[in-house]
Parts: sequence; structure tokens; C-alpha cells
Amino acid sequence: MRFPSVSSSHSSWAAAAFLCAQSVFASIANASAPADELVERGQYLATAGNCATCHTTAGGQPYAGGLVFETAFGRIYSTNISPDPETGIGNWTQEQFLQALRQGVRPNGEHLYPVFPYTSFTKISDDDAAAIYAYLKTVPAVKSKPPENQMSWPYSQRSLLSLWKKMFLEPGAYVPVAGQSAEWNRGAYLVESLGHCSACHSPRNLLGAEDASRAMTGGIYMDKVATGDVRTWSAPNLTSASSGLGTWSVEDVAAYLKTGRAAHAITFGPMNEVIMNSTQHLTDADVRALAVYLKSLPAKEATFASPPGKKRLGAGETLYDIYCGTCHLPTGLGSEDTAPRLAGSPVVQASDPSTLINIILYGPQLSDPPPPMGRWQRMEDFGDKLSDDDVALLASYVRSAWDNKGGEVTVDQVAAQR
Repeated sequence: MRFPSVSSSHSSWAAAAFLCAQSVFASIANASAPADELVERGQYLATAGNCATCHTTAGGQPYAGGLVFETAFGRIYSTNISPDPETGIGNWTQEQFLQALRQGVRPNGEHLYPVFPYTSFTKISDDDAAAIYAYLKTVPAVKSKPPENQMSWPYSQRSLLSLWKKMFLEPGAYVPVAGQSAEWNRGAYLVESLGHCSACHSPRNLLGAEDASRAMTGGIYMDKVATGDVRTWSAPNLTSASSGLGTWSVEDVAAYLKTGRAAHAITFGPMNEVIMNSTQHLTDADVRALAVYLKSLPAKEATFASPPGKKRLGAGETLYDIYCGTCHLPTGLGSEDTAPRLAGSPVVQASDPSTLINIILYGPQLSDPPPPMGRWQRMEDFGDKLSDDDVALLASYVRSAWDNKGGEVTVDQVAAQR
């Protein structure tokens, strides 16, 4: 979640009910639901929103906050959203909780930094917000005050966020799109609100807001690599472009979100937390709805670097044959017996090569427990075997061979990830 911004509009209870038509919770009406059902529903929705991941430190108490986010504007710590009355949201009313989701404003009027993705969460229906609130009120209260943010001036002045919101925040719940199926609308609701997928998968402008004209074509953010150091990561294109999900089927996308593995790829790095803590726990109907909506996104290509020259391309091919070709095959197509395909891979073709460089240097950071590997072998890291120029040559070849569009990788880009 890094300074997100998405468009939204108002909806009614009827619209919210329509959204839930395909959901396991479709028959639950918040106004009359027993408390235990409301809390159970809220827990499910908080899982869909992956709230625990961003509001829990490694080894810390759930929802106690304190997780650090490195941004271009400074260091920000997530807040305590446990029901502690002094350091958490224990004294917040339901209306104040909704105000935080819709407007990014605390009960005392203080603006929240949009690392908390209220520009996506504003689309959550009032009834779903009430269920999440009910659930959070039941989790163990933890008295814990996160460290102070370390923001550079003028970004340390929260009052300036009022201007930022006027430019980039359109509050209001999601409204179903007429003419689309209930399944499609459910998927759109989950992706655009609770899932806040665009927070990582869309590029941003100089003020940290999402570029709506290039939505879902891939973004960059900061997270840890295998050494524990913070480095840039690039999220791939999620549109139906050839550099995105163009070759993936709805079933491929659903399998990836549910199990962490599809015919094309296996989860690694920061995406592990999304799948292991969130999407794998969703109903099959909701996971399919997510996939249906994502596959419907019109193809939109990102901006790519120029391909490498013939000499560097040849040198990169030699390195590929030595270190990669046995598993990923000379064709880049991989196989069920060896390794995932690289030809047409959204990760390989991301407009920014950071994630590909990270894989080469540090190996893929698999989840614990790892997703089903099948006959695929875990890739080793090559950081100690290859120089920065070698990695740049290898990555440039992989991003340019087999009709891939990623283009050249520079030595400086590798050095920055090293």
C-alpha cells in the first residue's frame, strides 16, 4: 500500500447487496445479523483487505501496528487498529471508523497518510465497513504506540494532505456497473476496494498518487529482499496486455490467487503476504470473481526501455544458456517438469526490472510454507556468481528474447538492487 488513489462514487444498500450476490455472505443483512455472524463476516472482509499484514510487525501482536513503510517521502509506521482505548481504535465510533476509510481522517481531525489506502477503501460499502469495525472490536486489545513517522519537509505537514485529497481523493462506495454480471461486479468491488490491488500495480505521479491513465500497468514500491535490506520491487502489469495477463486464463489467475501457483508462475517476494494472508482464504466464488474482473481489464502496455544491442544480446544469451536454459529451456517456455516459463512473463516484462534483478541476485523468496511446487526445483541465487554487468546482460536478454518487451537493463540498475 503506497500512496494509492482511485476513483469512486456513492452507492446504496441495494447496490451493496447486489455486489454480494455471488458471495458466501450474500444472505447476511447487517442490520439484523446476529453479532457472531456480523463479526465472522467482518473477519472475512478484513482478510480480503489483508489488514493484518500491514498492521502487524514480524513477531508482533496482531493489529498493533508499527510496521514500517519506506516511501519516497519518508518512513511511515502503520497504526494500531486493535481496540485499545489509548493507542488503538477502542474509543472510535463506527461513524469515525467509516470516516477514516472514506476520508482518511482520524477522530481528532488529523489527516492520515495515504500509505493507508483510503483512496481504495473509500469504495467499501457502509455495511461491509460496519462488519469490519465489529470484528476489530473483538480482537485482543494491545497497548502499543508505533514509532513516530520520519517524513521529510514539507511532507511532514499533515495539513497539506487536505490539498492532496482535493486533487486525488473521490470518496464514496463502489457502484455496480450496469450491464456487467454480478460475478464481474463482485470482482471489481474486491479488486478496487478491499483488495486495493492498484496500490502496488499502478504507476504514480510525483505527488505519490496513482496515474489513472496507466492504471494496473505496473508500479514500484519498497520492500525487503532476502538479506533483510530494503530494495525496490516492481509489480507487474495486470491488464490483458501481452506484457501482462494476456496469456493467462481466468482459471490460471484464480489458481495463482488461491494456491500461489499457476501454470505460468509461482508466488514469491512481497506477493507471498497477499496470497498467504489474504486471497487463499477467500471463497472459491470470490477468487474466481477477482480473476474474472482482472481478465476483463483492457490491454494497456507500459513504457519499456529499448532492447539491447546485438553484442550485449548475444552475451546475455550465452549467460542464459549457462545458468538458466536447463530449467527454463532455450525457448523460455519452461515446463511442468523443470521451471516456470519466462516467455511472456509479466514479471520479466515489467516496465521496471527491479523484481527480475532481485530474483537473479537473491533467488525467489518463497512463502513459508511454500506453495505447491510440483516438479519445479527451487531456483538458486546468483548474486555471488555473477557480476553486476553479467546480471544486466542476462536480464536484458530475458526481457528481450521470445518477443518479450521489457528491454535493456543497465549496470546501474543492478547495482542499486545489489
